[in-house]
Amino acid sequence: MDPNVQQALPQWRRHLHQHPELSLQESETAAFVCRTLADLGVPFTAGVGGHGVVATLMRGQSNRSVGLRADMDALPIVEATGLSYASVAPGVMHACGHDGHTASLLGAAALLAQDTDWAGTVHLVFQPAEEGYGGARRMLADGLFDRFPMERIFGYHNWPGLEAGTVAVHDGAVMAAGSRIEIVVEGHAGHAAMPHLSRDPLLASAHLLVALQSVVSRNVDPLECAVVSICTMNAGVAANQIPSRSVLSGTFRSHRREVRDLVEASIRRVAAGVAASCGVAITLDIQHGVCATVNTPAEAELAAACAGALGVPVRRDMLPSMAGEDFGWYLEQKPGAFVWIGNGPARPGGELHNPGYDFNDAILPVAAEWLATTARRALAS
Repeated sequence: MDPNVQQALPQWRRHLHQHPELSLQESETAAFVCRTLADLGVPFTAGVGGHGVVATLMRGQSNRSVGLRADMDALPIVEATGLSYASVAPGVMHACGHDGHTASLLGAAALLAQDTDWAGTVHLVFQPAEEGYGGARRMLADGLFDRFPMERIFGYHNWPGLEAGTVAVHDGAVMAAGSRIEIVVEGHAGHAAMPHLSRDPLLASAHLLVALQSVVSRNVDPLECAVVSICTMNAGVAANQIPSRSVLSGTFRSHRREVRDLVEASIRRVAAGVAASCGVAITLDIQHGVCATVNTPAEAELAAACAGALGVPVRRDMLPSMAGEDFGWYLEQKPGAFVWIGNGPARPGGELHNPGYDFNDAILPVAAEWLATTARRALAS
């Protein structure tokens, strides 16, 4: 790798880490990406689907095209790393490594701009709002694939717990589809000493919380993957009053749409049963978020071959994750592959979405080279 690019990668990453922005607020991050692309001499279009940026490189007369994607947003987490380049934005942190993803895609742009030994069009997609705010769908709605035609698309996520620099490629599902649940239980308030005059939403909520644990264990084929988690329950203001209302929220995940539909139907059936047995009213609001991220076969093979060509370890045996990733929306419309690149040992506190997490700068050259190599080979294949 060009020593100048190798030196710039951690500088870019640490600048982004120090100045994180939440989903839908990535204006300064996008501006930094645009300035860096301009310094590299790479043309770009800003404001795609919000704060999204798409850079475009063209070589020769080939009509082949490929997309590479990185996400840019941070999380509402108070950083606890104590690093010299820790976040200066109160309560905001790059706790998922999107700073590293963005820096490595800038590195790929630099490598491809320097290299004249390829032909075709590469679109480098810097995506906002991945963390649950539909950034991929926003870019697609703004005509991403129409304005920047690409035959297939590739991306990656850093992965703590996987040996640093190792590339893991899945055959099929990589990440899960995610749906959010809000459950409102309406009862009748009353004195805690006279429960017979009330309809207790907390008791109903407790029954519902336990009953929902049967959705996966007794409805989903054990050979399928699904999870239901209720993560919040809010009710009551006084220790001697049975409240009138309880609100629960959570998520459910799956790798296949048929399983998602089965889980949703089961949740609705269980809620209706608890409502009838406890004499309360239960309403559900279910919002389907990201779809499953599922690699297409030829592109998975290409992704693995490119990693092998770089001489880095390749894993083909890792199980998919139940975490979500909105790269799946791109794969709903185009062939492609999403890989994991090892971030090194998952030390306690160094997991994704943890206040002590930090992206491993040592894997930036591997990530940038893999992205650039994948683009070249996709155009040539």
